[in-house]
Amino acid sequence: MKKLATMLLIALAAVCMATVVSTTAECADEITFKFAMVDPETSPYYKGAAKIAEEVAAATNGKIKIKIVAGGTLGGERDTVELAMTGDIDIATAANSVMTNFIPEMSILDQAFLWDNAKQAHAAVDGPIGELIQAKANKLGLHVVGYMESGFRNVFSAKPISEMEHFKGVKIRTMQNNYHMAAFRAFGAMPVAMAAGEQFTALQQGTINAAENAIANCWNNGFYEVVKNITYTNHAFVYILLCMSDNAWNKIPADLREPFLAAVKRGCDAERQYLVDANEEATVKLKGVGVVFHKIDNNVLKAAYQKAAAAKGWKFDPAWQAAVDKVLATVK
Repeated sequence: MKKLATMLLIALAAVCMATVVSTTAECADEITFKFAMVDPETSPYYKGAAKIAEEVAAATNGKIKIKIVAGGTLGGERDTVELAMTGDIDIATAANSVMTNFIPEMSILDQAFLWDNAKQAHAAVDGPIGELIQAKANKLGLHVVGYMESGFRNVFSAKPISEMEHFKGVKIRTMQNNYHMAAFRAFGAMPVAMAAGEQFTALQQGTINAAENAIANCWNNGFYEVVKNITYTNHAFVYILLCMSDNAWNKIPADLREPFLAAVKRGCDAERQYLVDANEEATVKLKGVGVVFHKIDNNVLKAAYQKAAAAKGWKFDPAWQAAVDKVLATVK
């Protein structure tokens, strides 16, 4: 009897040990990636990141998980991209204009009025331009695994703007972007490069009297409190690249890489729709607080910009120009 009890204890211990080993192995098989973004949890961009995490977990049966660190906690866009290059962050997000610091050829995407619609913009990075970006990113120790976006940018202003002449003398905040600034100068405005966080106070104090961004950001940042006009300029399209470090990419088992990329793509597609929804919702809310929306002849604006750009003699890498031309010719 005593011998039987001893044997049972040994068997029980073996089962417990096997369970511990099995659980440990399962935990070891799980991969968690840290995903850095500057946008707050209230943004459609965060919602898109959360969808990416959800899709990735489902596609990999929970073997790959993504932890989102929002609000710039881990640093600004350029900082986190550099950390991804060294393998200190798994996934960093950055606007295409920021990425030109590392891939100069990408400046072709900074041009004003490059795309006529979102369909063209998507086809570019989901196709030939995306391939060129990836080839350059590989040399930096990065894998661009997806493209979210903040989409087309429009103008928020203190005074109504419905004709190009109305831009004359308007002090407008822009990103530090030669092409965007050249566009507004061509319209007759006075562009002022300024950090995003300084815009509200500058508008409030009259240091500037206009800004530009996605319509949802006018609502989210409270600009409607000091400016009551929005003009549909659609002057620029902004992408948000998902840059994964080589270290992180190499942790993904070969058989999970395609499911991982497909899941990220589904999440990015969802974010694009979230942004559309957010802009539409913001439009309703903004109209409700007295903001007036104005149409403008974008062809007149585009012609003015292209004339200014031609005078500057801007040229782009032939392969990249050919890729852009291909999209413009085949996608309407």
